[in-house]
Amino acid sequence: YMKRINYLYTLILKCNTLRNITSKNVMIDASRIITEALVQSGADVFIGYPITPSNLFYSYSKERFPEFLAGPDEISVLQWMCGYSAAGKIPVTATAFPGLALMTETLNMAYMMELPMVLIITQRLGPSTGSATTGAQGDLKFIDGIISGGFPLPIFSPSNFNDAWTLSNEAVKTAVKFRTPVIILTSKELVMTQKSFDINSLEPIEKVDTTAKAFEPPYQPYKAGEDMVPTFYSLGNNEYQVRFNSSTHDNDGLIRKGTPESIANTWRLREKLEKRVEEYTFYEIDAEEGAANLIVTWGVTADASRDAVNSMRRKGKKVSLLIVKTLLPISQKIYDIIDSYDTVTFAEENMTGLYKEMIFGKRKTPKVKTATKFASMLTPSEIEEIVN
Repeated sequence: YMKRINYLYTLILKCNTLRNITSKNVMIDASRIITEALVQSGADVFIGYPITPSNLFYSYSKERFPEFLAGPDEISVLQWMCGYSAAGKIPVTATAFPGLALMTETLNMAYMMELPMVLIITQRLGPSTGSATTGAQGDLKFIDGIISGGFPLPIFSPSNFNDAWTLSNEAVKTAVKFRTPVIILTSKELVMTQKSFDINSLEPIEKVDTTAKAFEPPYQPYKAGEDMVPTFYSLGNNEYQVRFNSSTHDNDGLIRKGTPESIANTWRLREKLEKRVEEYTFYEIDAEEGAANLIVTWGVTADASRDAVNSMRRKGKKVSLLIVKTLLPISQKIYDIIDSYDTVTFAEENMTGLYKEMIFGKRKTPKVKTATKFASMLTPSEIEEIVN
């Protein structure tokens, strides 16, 4: 019975004609919302290896994706994803820190080969296997350095169900547009906790266009135009010879160690993402006029931060709130907002404030405060106490 009910909810999400209904509240979690958004965006194969707390993605994706594969381990999962991406598919997987650690080498390979794909990372308490059923926001700095050489990787982090829907669509768009792996960084609480939600508040999603863009002949698989992204043709196409290469390569995809063209091609991997970061930067700013204090947060801690801001405003304290949804690369807009306030409090569910350290380092300064919690979620009152 419950399986039929869950499947009905999936069909409701899929059918945009039902959005004419004024309200349709269902019990749902972000795993299902993200899964459905990815499928509607054009992701067409899910390859997974079960791991807590990403298990629901595994079970939901088996119902919804056109193709589903169960990998024998995490290393195989990402290897298979590379093959599917090279063949023109948009593959998706979901894992947690232990799985991502095993995927790291192949993720670097996919990055160098410029293969579009989406990885959902559900954060849990570490280190190592830690506590699989306890949430955390502890993976950010690991992901920041996961590509050897410090290359940027687009990281989206939903703060609520609506974000889970829209950012999943943006993840597919970004993966295809920039020919890159993309990570959706989420949390145990968001993807495993069901709550009543009006699914008709979700805007319709259009399938991402994967048509090969125009180029100036002859075709070279890694020759980029002004947008810094090479035209993508899949293996087995009937028009052009395609090479994918994870070693340092030239525009033809041939290993040319140390040549100016091959080094420039590697530099381009950074530039295509950093120089165009504004095209995929998302954030929410609730700015109160005259406020000198700013709370900066992301992901699951956003709800507690919203409640803290409302509480302080009721007491007459002026405070603004910045919810960052594109965590990496960091846009200049984020720096500018932070710099415009006298005091900034970072609210995060980890020991030291990992996002804070990415912006300000470990150095302590009177301007910067941290409201952090380890092994449990931050409460609004705890955030309010630090701000005050």
